[in-house]
Amino acid sequence: MPLDPSPLRSLSAGAIAAAFVAIALTGTAAAADPSAPVLRVCASTKGAPYTLTDGTGFENRIAAVVAEAMGRKAEFVWTDQPAIFLVRDMLDKGACDVLVGVDDGDPRMLTTAPYYRTGYAFITRADRGLTLSSWSDDDLLKVKRVAYQFHSPAEEMLKQTGLYEDNLIYQYSLINFSDRRNQYTQVPGNVLVSAVAGGEADAAVAFAPDVARYVKASTTPLTMTMIDRNGVTASGKLVPQQFDQSMGVRKDDEALRRELDAALVAAAPRIVAILRDEGIPVLQPSVGQ
Repeated sequence: MPLDPSPLRSLSAGAIAAAFVAIALTGTAAAADPSAPVLRVCASTKGAPYTLTDGTGFENRIAAVVAEAMGRKAEFVWTDQPAIFLVRDMLDKGACDVLVGVDDGDPRMLTTAPYYRTGYAFITRADRGLTLSSWSDDDLLKVKRVAYQFHSPAEEMLKQTGLYEDNLIYQYSLINFSDRRNQYTQVPGNVLVSAVAGGEADAAVAFAPDVARYVKASTTPLTMTMIDRNGVTASGKLVPQQFDQSMGVRKDDEALRRELDAALVAAAPRIVAILRDEGIPVLQPSVGQ
């Protein structure tokens, strides 16, 4: 489904139009004006492919166009901590003011209207001819070794399908058998994709933005298919596979949230272009529908 570039939750049509005109007029000037106010964006040096210190992360690019639409310039405030700690150690302490790409409604902060929706995906080699788009597909029976992300919906569903235990030793080999109980450990997206491309894994399951650029760049043809419906556990619990993505600010910064909401409308076509260039499959945000 095409991405709708007008997802604001609360502004009237007249207010949106006025905001679009005002921001469009100021944005270009801000990009050329070194004295323009800054938008302090929380970022992790370990956040690839979302954030990279050379500015080529796709969230670096999104932040830049949104800041420009606000009449500001993006200033990235970097930490060497993994991105999972950005709210606690950076945003809440006032070191920066906005996070890009958070789950809509994240209770730790105020979130903007969602600007895109995406989800978990199966990654396979094109020459395997596997058809995987849900956790109930018959071709899962042909899959023996799966690479996945820790603490994810994929991990929970692998436990339901009986593939979890058989994959434990392999999964830990991807992180050199590090003990994830004593420190935050995650399998990088490029490692997941390389495992599939090299034939070490039959499939990988990952949040699409984590792996899209590596799938796109692979010299081995790969297929990435977004999981099209929620997983269900044996007890009937739904395990969501798709998520609306928003920006987040501190809970007391309603003014900045409103400003970002308006800027997201103005910058929507450029954001869509960045996501498509990255290769991220996108859906219409569900909030407000």
